[in-house]
Amino acid sequence: MGDDKGRVVCVTGAGGYVASWLIKLLLSKGYTVHGTVRNPGDEKNAHLYKLEKASDNLKLFKAELLDYESLYSAIKGCSGVFHVASPLPTGPVQNPQVEIIEPAVKGTLNVLKACVEAKVKRVIVVSSGTAVFMNPSWPKDRVKDETCWSDKEFQKKVKHWYGLSKTEAESEALEFGKTSELDVVTVCPVLVFGPMLQHTMNASSMHLMRQLKEGDEPRENKLQKVVDVRDVAEALVLVYEKPEAEGRYICSSFCIRAKDLVDKLKSIYPNYNYPKSFIDAEDEPKMTSQKLQKLGWSYRPLEETLVDSVESFKAAGRLD
Repeated sequence: MGDDKGRVVCVTGAGGYVASWLIKLLLSKGYTVHGTVRNPGDEKNAHLYKLEKASDNLKLFKAELLDYESLYSAIKGCSGVFHVASPLPTGPVQNPQVEIIEPAVKGTLNVLKACVEAKVKRVIVVSSGTAVFMNPSWPKDRVKDETCWSDKEFQKKVKHWYGLSKTEAESEALEFGKTSELDVVTVCPVLVFGPMLQHTMNASSMHLMRQLKEGDEPRENKLQKVVDVRDVAEALVLVYEKPEAEGRYICSSFCIRAKDLVDKLKSIYPNYNYPKSFIDAEDEPKMTSQKLQKLGWSYRPLEETLVDSVESFKAAGRLD
C-alpha cells in the first residue's frame, strides 16, 4: 500500500483496550488514523491524544455503531478500516437482543456498508474466540481451527450473549464480503491480557485482576486461552498489510489451565490473595493459531504478558 491514501485507516471504538494498542502501533508505522468514539472530548479518550504522533496523525470522530452517517463520515477517505468496537456487557443483561446482539450485528453491517460506499480496500473485523470454540459437537481429540464455528443454539442455551453476538456478527461480515466487492478479513482473539493504555478497566483485565484479589472462592480449573494485547495489535496490522490474508484467523498464544496460570503468577508475585482451591474441569480441545503464524505472526512469552499486566494494574493503583 504505497500511495498516501493507503496510509489512512479508520479504527472503530478507538478508546478501547485493543483499539488503543492498535492505534499506537498504526501511528508508529506512519499511518494516519481516524478513530471513532462516542464522545471525542470524554476524559476516557484522553490517553489517545498522548500517543506518539497523535497530535499530527490521529483524528477522533464522534460516531455510534447504529448511526450510519456518523460512521460514513469517519470512514470516508480511508483505504482500510479496523472494526474493533463491539458492545461488551459488564453487568447482567436484561434484553440481549437489544443490548448486545443488534448493536453488534447491525453495527458491523453499517461499518461494512459505509466501507463499500467509501470504496475502502480492506476491512479487518475483530471477532472473538467465543465465535470459534463454543461448539460441543466438535470432536474432542481434534484441535480447533478456523473451520470450527461456535454453535449459536448452544450459545443461546447457556445465555452467552456476547459470544452469540460475535458469532452472528462475524458470520454476517464474511457473508457480506462474499456478496460484495469488499475484502473482509476477520480475526478472533481469545482472552486478551497485557498492560492497559486506557484508564477504565476492561473485562479481560478485570478477569486477570480477580485472580490476584479474590482468593476465597473456589475456581474451575478450566483451560484458559490467552493472548497479549500487543500481539493482537500486531496480528491486526499484519492481516491488513499482507495481500494474501483471507477469511478468518484465530489469534491465540497459550492454552493454560486456570491453576497453572495462578501458579505462574504466584511464582513471580507471591503476596497476592490467589484462589486457594480449584474444581476439576473437563478436557476440551485446544485451539491453533497456525494459519496466522504462517502469515508471519509471532507472540511474546506468557511471563512478559503477566508481568506487564500486573505492573500496569499496580501503576493504576488497582491492587492497593
